[in-house]
Amino acid sequence: MSDTLLSRRALNRAMLDRQLLLRRSKMTALEAVEHLAGLQAQAPNPPYFALWTRLHGFHQEDLANLLLDKSVVRIALMRGTVHLVTPSDALAWRPIVQPLYDRSVLGNTQFGPDIKGLDHQEIARTARKLLGERPLSSAGLGAELAKHWEGTAPSSLVHVARALLPLVQIPPRGVWGKSGQPTYQTTGDWLGAEPDESLSPEAMFKRYLAAFGPASVQDAQAWAGITKLGDVAERLRPELRTFRDENGRELFDLPEASRPDPDTPAPARLLGPFDQTVLSYADRTRVISDEHRKVVITQNGLVKGTILVGGFVKGFWEIKAAKKAATVVITPFERVPKRDLEALESSAHQLLAWAHPKAESHTVVAENLD
Repeated sequence: MSDTLLSRRALNRAMLDRQLLLRRSKMTALEAVEHLAGLQAQAPNPPYFALWTRLHGFHQEDLANLLLDKSVVRIALMRGTVHLVTPSDALAWRPIVQPLYDRSVLGNTQFGPDIKGLDHQEIARTARKLLGERPLSSAGLGAELAKHWEGTAPSSLVHVARALLPLVQIPPRGVWGKSGQPTYQTTGDWLGAEPDESLSPEAMFKRYLAAFGPASVQDAQAWAGITKLGDVAERLRPELRTFRDENGRELFDLPEASRPDPDTPAPARLLGPFDQTVLSYADRTRVISDEHRKVVITQNGLVKGTILVGGFVKGFWEIKAAKKAATVVITPFERVPKRDLEALESSAHQLLAWAHPKAESHTVVAENLD
């Protein structure tokens, strides 16, 4: 047993440093996407907010252009959710998390009964052929598949295709300022390459540690959405350092990774909706209390934009925009120091100028301070 203890604050500072939240980075958008092990992207705009708060001088087109030239892709990966990642990570990681999608075929209570007894692989092969002919939306793909499986709901057939095929959401989906439903192609059609099933989960485990560590096996499994990573950690043990948290859990980390002094100052920050810092651990108390997590993450799976004060989530924020006005409403869970509140309000004004430059008025309101 390792006798090196890492406090919750020490884990917090390590996470902030690796997530580029102790100080804004001069990385390019592409470098940041790779460094951060991808970005949470089940909604179109959260990756932009994630990079805005982490990078110096980030502009929306810096990421939009990467989507357009195929330097990054939107694809369902970890935890069964869409992530924005580099093509190499998409091709390497999809086979590793595929068991999650295999289980979802019949495990989904909405679609499972409708497709029980069907040849799922044949559905996938047919969908692959259809998408090879032209990109299709979910509705379009479902309509075409229903021609081959009459009596089965189109949405159920699309569910099988999404689970069994590496489908990329192609632009304009995910491009800032553009709208519309997702349109799909396989990685083979969009990137000209199929997922590489020869790659092991060891490299993925180490990438997780580089972006989120030190972390437990349970943390890594919560991030990836798969099990049996304990075996992976054991194989990697000779290459890793181990620690214990305040509850005695074993933590793994890369030997050369940064672990800042726990007393390192942490600036007040606005984190965007669905920010991965509050989603990528089994034990999330290194950044948010269990009580506050229930407020930030709603019952229908939405994740609010949050405020960091002293490195920890201390409230949430949202933008309310009309044609001529845009407002950021900051709602702390408790009274925050005046200096931090001023920093948050300043950041909110900068955020409005970045996100809603054409609005005639920008307003920042702080609520529930008493």
